[in-house]
Amino acid sequence: MGIAIPIETSARHMHISEADFKILFGEDKALSYKAPLSQPGQYVSNERVTVKGPKGSFENIAVLGPYRRETQVEISMTDSRKLGVPGMIRQSGDTQGTPGCTLIGPKGTLELGHGVIVAKRHIHMTPVQAGQLNVQDNDEVFVIMESYERSLIFADVVVRVSPDFALAMHVDTDEANAFANANNPTGVILKLFGGRTYNLQKWAEELQSGINRL
Repeated sequence: MGIAIPIETSARHMHISEADFKILFGEDKALSYKAPLSQPGQYVSNERVTVKGPKGSFENIAVLGPYRRETQVEISMTDSRKLGVPGMIRQSGDTQGTPGCTLIGPKGTLELGHGVIVAKRHIHMTPVQAGQLNVQDNDEVFVIMESYERSLIFADVVVRVSPDFALAMHVDTDEANAFANANNPTGVILKLFGGRTYNLQKWAEELQSGINRL
């Protein structure tokens, strides 16, 4: 039996650089703490912004702290269609070539040239947990989870390893709706063929090899 990994739903939100924060909220303002997040040192602030795209907008988007090196807006595929921007699936921080948007705060407006992403589903874990699960940073794995009448397998889940992390898998609202948003859902990394962890490409290659042998 594998380690049970808590699965958390990450609603639309943004990370912000200090310089961009000052443009939107004023030079005399700073991020203010509201509530902790599951990852150590991360928190929801009291500040909110409006995110506007070519077709639509979202108000009251949560701003997470602490400050980041670069401003980044994380949305779902459904959100991207409402905004009217391409839904580009990326790991956090990988924003080159992604669409931008307009950010509207109480003190100013900012045209973000890039940084709107659909976050690739991922698992945060410590090095000890990675060792227990026999995975490494940036591995991509299958995670099987159980939910009332909507059990499913997530493919291409990125493993993120750091001593600063707490064990949790993050999915967006579209993905959470797919398993009916069960209370306190958990999943386990799926292991096949002698206990090796498999990603989608390795699974496909194994199946094709079997077909070729027939």
